[in-house]
Amino acid sequence: MTHPLLDSHVHLWDPHRLRYPWLERHPALDRPFGPGELDAATAVPVGVIVVEAGREPEQAAAEVAWVRELARSRPEIRGMVAHLSLERGPSAHGEIPRLAEDPFVLGVRRLIQDEPPGFTADPQLRAGVALLGEAGLPFDACVREHQLTQLDGLVAACPQTVIVLDHLGKPEPAGFEDGRWYRALRRLADRPNVVCKLSGLATQSPGSAGPRELRAFLRAAIELFGPHRCLFGSDWPVLTLNTEYGGWLDLVRSALTGCSAEETAAVLGGNAARIYRVPSHH
Repeated sequence: MTHPLLDSHVHLWDPHRLRYPWLERHPALDRPFGPGELDAATAVPVGVIVVEAGREPEQAAAEVAWVRELARSRPEIRGMVAHLSLERGPSAHGEIPRLAEDPFVLGVRRLIQDEPPGFTADPQLRAGVALLGEAGLPFDACVREHQLTQLDGLVAACPQTVIVLDHLGKPEPAGFEDGRWYRALRRLADRPNVVCKLSGLATQSPGSAGPRELRAFLRAAIELFGPHRCLFGSDWPVLTLNTEYGGWLDLVRSALTGCSAEETAAVLGGNAARIYRVPSHH
């Protein structure tokens, strides 16, 4: 590797320690995945930002405490994007200053992908996302393709908050051909406070989408957002359902063909360090 790699989207979990209801639907993932397993999966030195992994909402603080403890002996863990149930209103919003003061917490995510229509218009959710911006914390938005236009409303309502779009908005395999995903992504790219993670496609579009199709999605995102608003993310270990870490990294690197060395370095690490304000190593 000629550039330092900072992976903006890694999950760590231990079902013996915390409860992750969604793992029951994925037996292959329903076991501990920690730094040791990540070491075995990556062939190159990787710094990582750990993203909350869908444990029970009331266990969010315990999840941060567990990952922080792991990071004490694993300096490659640079920080965490924590869960916060922003739609709960003042009780959740009152947690934002505490999270903002914690140098280990780099951002907040509230999963949206399985919520009903209209969730992104919830006044308490929008107020919480706006407060994150005031506190200097980015908001990770994990939505499915059909929710991208709804997300645009949330983005417009919170112009001072950096919105990090996870997994390119989870496009459907047919979304590229019929233009729906591209049009929705272009609209979001026109919002200066949105950045895009080049992550998650390997498990979102299995079967019918091969490397050529996945590369087309990646190149479209790079074209729309520009190299300085795109972040490499692996979505490990979820990606292991359909590919290997090195295979996904190689695919993203191939999509960066034509970018300068400086632009490539930005996508593979510099942008994540800047957007999440990753503390420097001491």
